[in-house]
Amino acid sequence: MCKKKKLLFALSLTCWMLSSTYAQVRTPDKLVRTSNKQVRTSNNQAGTVNKIDSVMRLASKRGIFNGNILVAVRGKIIYERSFGYADGGRQRLLSPEMRFDIGSISKEFNGTGIMILKERGLLDLDDPIEKYLPGLPQWSQQVKIRNLINYTSGIPLFAPTATETDSLIWQNLTGLKKLEFDPGTAYIYNHYNVYLQMRIIEKLSGLSYASFIKQNILVPCGMMSSMIDYPADGLKMARAFDSEFRETPYAQGMTGWIRLPIMDLFSWVTNLDSYKIISHESYLELASNFPGGESSLGKTEFQDTQLSSHQHQGSNSNYEALFYNSPKDSIVIVMMTNNQQLKVHGIKSALLGVLNGETVTVPKKSVYLEVREKMLADLQKGLVYYKVLKDHHQDQYDFSFEIGDVISTGKYLQRRKKFNDAISVFKQALMLRAKPQDLSYAYELIAECYLKLDLKELAAANYQKALEMDPNNKNAEGMLAAFKKLD
Repeated sequence: MCKKKKLLFALSLTCWMLSSTYAQVRTPDKLVRTSNKQVRTSNNQAGTVNKIDSVMRLASKRGIFNGNILVAVRGKIIYERSFGYADGGRQRLLSPEMRFDIGSISKEFNGTGIMILKERGLLDLDDPIEKYLPGLPQWSQQVKIRNLINYTSGIPLFAPTATETDSLIWQNLTGLKKLEFDPGTAYIYNHYNVYLQMRIIEKLSGLSYASFIKQNILVPCGMMSSMIDYPADGLKMARAFDSEFRETPYAQGMTGWIRLPIMDLFSWVTNLDSYKIISHESYLELASNFPGGESSLGKTEFQDTQLSSHQHQGSNSNYEALFYNSPKDSIVIVMMTNNQQLKVHGIKSALLGVLNGETVTVPKKSVYLEVREKMLADLQKGLVYYKVLKDHHQDQYDFSFEIGDVISTGKYLQRRKKFNDAISVFKQALMLRAKPQDLSYAYELIAECYLKLDLKELAAANYQKALEMDPNNKNAEGMLAAFKKLD
């Protein structure tokens, strides 16, 4: 009888192992769901896939990735997995079909929509926006459509996106007396530019923004599971949550954001980057950026006008997404998470290391996410806590790009109008050993805060320091030129 039980157990174990490719597998602290798709792999590729899986399981165990991931090489998906939960209550597991918000990656869709209209002869990028939106003040005669797609319009930041509905944005724009700077001379990453692009698309197409994107992009790309403004609490939506598993309310008043599953995001980047949606010429125009700033396509690199890489990260309300496409290496990596940990770039770098046969390091936890709320509540206590982490817990927290975490914390305070506290944090960043470009950026952000406090002399002095630290800081140069013009 005992032998029969052992035989039955052995048979059951064998069956489980044979079916494990399609099963849920428990790893420490997390659940992993594999793809339902069967992928034929060579022995070498199987070894690579196992190494990718080891990286992702460690990232999951460390608490820096709860989400969906896809890796493709030479046009074939070699790895696709879901790690963790679809809600803060841990009642549902993630699956590849679930939709995510992708934050500012959405701006690729409105930018592409503008280029589609350009290719149809309905607009020119050098047209003033006043031509299509006549209800705006006189400054709209200066702002070109080109300025909207590369964030050089000079339209200032009014408030965090979360607090502004479409009607309030329009109200702010119609009440705006003057621009922050002459269009094209500096850069402000600003959702008002995105909003205006959407309104121009509606005006020229005669369709709602959602209908235009569906008809001209989603359907042609086969992105049938993607939707504009799909409810954040919808049944097929992954619900965002924080590190304590508290669900995060979706804070977005403006409309026009796309939500989609990972396969649709993969379809988007591969179709866009192979010029199947817009022409090569239009793509180059859309990828044009102000020095030091992002374009509508995030970050792109070219060799003799041929795309060598396209990378874009976006986040919103604890959602975060990143894709990386290297046509020259035939590698695509896509990640989507509903538990933002700001480590998708580090994970991507580790995966590229695996694919290139290198020794890799999996990131640790984010210093910025750990300290930002504490500094918001009490700056001095937060700074003490930050020092404790640095002195005693570098085995758990990632200090490899310390100035980036400190600057991000200052920007977090700045967005919440804690300008004096933000200045103090940026000054902490200036005390670190760092690249001149990063120190220049800290001075630039201090200047922005002083400008919000209406301390123009201090603002100008710090823009000057930013330019001295990095003579290629075109944004500081543009803002100084704007000050001189006022004098």
